[in-house]
Amino acid sequence: MKHLAISGSDGRDARVERLRAARARDSEAKTARAMEAVRGLLSSGQRVTVARVARDASVSTWFVYNQPRVRDAVQAAIHEQQEHGRQTSPATDGQQVTPAGLRTELALARDEMKDLRKERDRLRERVRLSLGAELDEVDRGQFVRRIQELEQQNTDLNRELSDARDRLASLECRLRESEDDLTAARAGLRRAMRALPSK
Repeated sequence: MKHLAISGSDGRDARVERLRAARARDSEAKTARAMEAVRGLLSSGQRVTVARVARDASVSTWFVYNQPRVRDAVQAAIHEQQEHGRQTSPATDGQQVTPAGLRTELALARDEMKDLRKERDRLRERVRLSLGAELDEVDRGQFVRRIQELEQQNTDLNRELSDARDRLASLECRLRESEDDLTAARAGLRRAMRALPSK
């Protein structure tokens, strides 16, 4: 009987260890994808945000915020773009801005805003649900630090949401201008065709 109990305990420990190892491998894979997403955004000149890194790496924004290596890399990339600027649109490459390209950027910006709103709401709900439990389980210093972390995350999300709104407004304006230019060019082409002498 005693031997069976010991064997059962050993089997349980082995299962726990396997689960722990699997979680560690999964976390490493997610971290590698997120770091690659940060490098990709930087090299392509796209704006680095928590939501965009999470989407490109197929991880949650919670993971980005709570994995120190990834969070530090994202913050460093954002700082680098703020300090040295970034490529803000395909036009900087000398490529022509088209209404279709602007519509694509617009759709991506709207998706990003939607993701940011969802993450902000999830964060608020999480704070609301876990506040009582955390009060019971942590000392005052830990609690204050945790609140500061959550407030910082909320501030970051609100700033990203505000930036996304500004970018969306800018894209909508550029799309309208591009469509106006296209309409004017077509009208000019029609006038030029009518002015050509008929054979």
